[in-house]
This record gives sequence, structure tokens and C-alpha cells, in this order.
Amino acid sequence: MTLTELRYIVMLAKEQHFGKAAKGCFVSQPTLSIAVKKLEGELGVALFERTKRRVRPTPIGEQIIAQARRILEQAADIKRLATAGQNQLGGPLRVGAIFTIGPYLFPHLIPRLQRLTNSMPLVIEESYTATLRTRLRDGELDAVILSLPFTEAGVLTTPLYQEPFVTLLPTTHPLARRKLIKPTDIQAENLLMLGEGHCFRDQILEQCPPLRAALKDSRSPILTATEGSSLETLRHMVASGLGITILPCSATRPTHYGEQELVIRRFQPPAPARTVALAWRASFPRHRAIEALRQGIEQCDLNF
Repeated sequence: MTLTELRYIVMLAKEQHFGKAAKGCFVSQPTLSIAVKKLEGELGVALFERTKRRVRPTPIGEQIIAQARRILEQAADIKRLATAGQNQLGGPLRVGAIFTIGPYLFPHLIPRLQRLTNSMPLVIEESYTATLRTRLRDGELDAVILSLPFTEAGVLTTPLYQEPFVTLLPTTHPLARRKLIKPTDIQAENLLMLGEGHCFRDQILEQCPPLRAALKDSRSPILTATEGSSLETLRHMVASGLGITILPCSATRPTHYGEQELVIRRFQPPAPARTVALAWRASFPRHRAIEALRQGIEQCDLNF
């Protein structure tokens, strides 16, 4: 049994296809197939159920693959420990962020982090909270930036900042004449929201009960954007006159739309908000890199 064989079965479990798994491991399909067969013979159990359409782990295979992931992570930790002993700020740091944070935080963070660490590079990924959770747990990311609440065994979190929500309106909208907005003011409006799976959508509904109640009404004017949509897509839809939307404050920085097209209105206190946090595995050895990342974020001028 080798680490290479363990990588093969972990990738095969992920892709559920020999060709895709081989491509992900940068080997030929016969090489991967022979290695998996060899490991099954050595262990005396079938790790995968093979059909014409896909390959999936057997019940015992799922347990062995889960253990293989842990072993691979521990092996990676050994390499990281060696690197950390040389220079914790020297190698790339793999950082993930949810879709509604990354595009608005990274442009401020990267220049500050470069100065703090003397050019520690970042490998950046943006995704949903559920995906980031899995990739952090499996050691594919070193740290993630997301919204609380967030709990995961073996993972540490620290709050970074509190970010209020605001309303984005066409300049001609009647509510644009108000200085402050209440959630009840917009429950009857054509409110554009991200689709299910976006935690920002869930936070809006959690902190604005009138909107949550309106969404349950079959006559509700709340519109859900299509899968894959972003806050920028919602901004364009508001500019086109389709409705209004709610944004995190960091997403309101100047764009190519001027005040003649769109205006921002804050909520009446207590305004809905989210707590943005940094999460990393407790076993991650590059403590100085995580601290530099935290400091870099806290030094960002997000101007809330």
C-alpha cells in the first residue's frame, strides 16, 4: 500500500469515473485502474462498485477512503511542517472565500498581505460555504473566509468584522427618497435575491423576518436569481429596472453605474448584518501565515 494508491482511490471516489480520476491524478486510465485493483487485492475487499455509468465506493470502501483522506492529510502536514520550519511565510497559502466576500475583500487584502509577509502568494478559491467546509476539512484549503455561524470539528474560527447590509435601488424608485429603509418597506417590492445555497440569502431571510414571511406567500414579488448568479448580476438587474436588492456593504464600492442610475440606502438601526470570520484547521502548522492573513484582513479599509 502506497500514498500514491491512496491518492488514486480518493480521487476515484470524488470523480466516480476512471477517466476523470486518472486525469485528476495525471496518469493514464490503465495505470489508475491497475493500481486500484492491486490495492483491492492486497486488502481483500472490493473498494468500488463498478457499473457502465459510474463507479461508486462500497460501504467498506467508504470507510477505507475516509481513512485514506486522513492519512494523506497527515502526510501533507509532514511536508508543511518541514516547510514551516524553514519559512512559514515563504510558500503559497491556499485561501477560500464565499462568493459574496471574495471579490470585494481580496482587492484590499492582497496588497496589505504582500507588505506584511514580504510577498507570500495566495492561491484563491471562491465557492459556497458547504464546498469550502469540505475542502478545508480535507486539507485542500489552508484557511477560509466566510460568515458565522460556522462550526466544524478540528477547525478554529475567529471573527474578523461585522458587515451591515444595505439596499440597492434605481434612482427613480420611490424608496430612494428616504434616508433609511426598514425591512417592512421592501416586503412588497420586487426583491432580487441569490438562489438557494448562498448563505447571504439565508442571512437576509434570517435577519429580516418580514421578508422571510413574504417569501412563503405564493403571491410574493421576491425573485430568486438563477443558479450561478452573483451580486454583480443582481446589480445589473436592478440597473435594468427589474427590481431592488440587498447587498453586503463591501459590495457597494464605486462601479460603472453612477448615482444617476443606482443609489444605496442603509437600513434603520438595528440594521441587518453578518459577522465575517476566518477559519483554519487546528492542526495547520503555519501559524504565522494564518496570523498574517488575519492581520491583513483587519487592516483592510472596508469603510463600513
